[in-house]
Amino acid sequence: MNDERFPGLGRRGFLAATSGTAAALALTGCGGPAEPAASGGTPRRGGRLRAAFAGGGASETLDPHLANLFADVARAKALFDKLADYGADLSARPRLAERWESNKKLDRWQVTLRQAAFHDGKPVTAKDVLYSYRRIADPKQAFRAKASLEPIDLDASRATGERSIEFVLKRPTAEFPNVLAAFGAYIVPENATEFDKKPIGSGPFRFVSFAPGRSAVFRRHDDHWDGAPLLDEIEFVVANEESARVNALLGGQVEYAHELNPTTARAYEGRGRIEIVRLRNSAMQAFCMKTDRAPFDDKRVREAFFLIADRQELVDGALSGAGEVGNDLFGKGYEYYAADLPQRTQDLERARALLKRAGAEKLKVTLDTSAVAAGFTEAAGIFRDQAAKAGVTIDVKTGSKDSYWSDILDGGTLCCYRSGAMPIEAHLSQRLLTGSTTNATKWRHKDFDALYQQAQSLRDQAERAAVYERMQRRLYAEGGFLVWGFADWIIGTAPTVKGVETKAPANTLDWARFDKVWLA
Repeated sequence: MNDERFPGLGRRGFLAATSGTAAALALTGCGGPAEPAASGGTPRRGGRLRAAFAGGGASETLDPHLANLFADVARAKALFDKLADYGADLSARPRLAERWESNKKLDRWQVTLRQAAFHDGKPVTAKDVLYSYRRIADPKQAFRAKASLEPIDLDASRATGERSIEFVLKRPTAEFPNVLAAFGAYIVPENATEFDKKPIGSGPFRFVSFAPGRSAVFRRHDDHWDGAPLLDEIEFVVANEESARVNALLGGQVEYAHELNPTTARAYEGRGRIEIVRLRNSAMQAFCMKTDRAPFDDKRVREAFFLIADRQELVDGALSGAGEVGNDLFGKGYEYYAADLPQRTQDLERARALLKRAGAEKLKVTLDTSAVAAGFTEAAGIFRDQAAKAGVTIDVKTGSKDSYWSDILDGGTLCCYRSGAMPIEAHLSQRLLTGSTTNATKWRHKDFDALYQQAQSLRDQAERAAVYERMQRRLYAEGGFLVWGFADWIIGTAPTVKGVETKAPANTLDWARFDKVWLA
């Protein structure tokens, strides 16, 4: 592909620099019929869909185990399959795994594969699965899904038949299907090491061509186990700037543009030139309080900050209204979410009283932010003004886009934070246990850890849900995440594009589901 064929993307659209917004959300890392973005009609076979994503420059790879950016994942899911993937509510749905069953202790799981074949006609077997997982877990490599696969004892796990695997776990894990659905846990053929010249997967599309940082073309795989795609071909076009993606869509050089901002959506929604698709509850928006240091080591101060926030003002101002208010808990609309807790609203009088009792009447605190993600700097300014009404002085400090996420993990006391979609169980285990490696709030409580382990040892889902609710009630009362909103993820398509799922948070199965899309 060259610039002459895609003049609307412009030279800047092909810069090697990664889109910070895409990287930030992707790094904070099902089934059902598709719903058309516009009134549908009868699905039609044929045609090539061109989809514009922010990319990763000349270093891009089709190795699915290295997928980090949204463009990487969209390409990976077109070429490869996982054993499971996440539904719109972030519960695990079977994919290459036809079924799974545990022993009574929940520390051994038998997984049975469905009958599926790779693009070269060879069947997907237990050996391919074990090879893929062992490759991901290689201590010498930095594959994205490595931490998610940690509960599995891969030395003890074994094939019990051509299409059956016994996974031996290091401890009881009731939510083991979430491991099978983990971000980046794709199944590749046994002994596969080369992915950029002629990758072979079991996904709905087969490889045609790849130019890192520019374009990738895949063709329909007629023998896909979940049915052949309607499209003849899908071409992934790299355009790092949102303006380049919008202009390409308006100019007819692409039919699908990923990651548009709310201002763009408002300008074009309902005008007929392009269709706007809003994927609700795709990104948690929060302020993160470090609970192990002053002033937030006092839970009265944390509660005061919960009450300072005017969440609707933050959604309207920082997200341009493209989202909904949060309630200081992750995962609104997801499986196990504690939806019955009362919606918290601003109460400046009570906030001032709590601060007075905590001896923090004239509190001054630094809020770290950065332009690393959409709305961060705007949210910081809005919250600073809200806090002033409660007698709190907030000094907004804008940090580097390049080092922000590592800087705020251990440093500072208060920062802007966001997260993409993941199961609530994964959020708890990765961010809120004493040993969690991404514990940005420094929430460390042995009794809380014990509740998580209790939930993982319960076979009954209703009993697990009750334990997760107890954990969330504790976080709601005294946690370190002030979750003020959930942002829409916005996609633009040509009016001819049908079958784009509208109830699929980014990173779930039905997001970027090009095998179910068609051109009218």
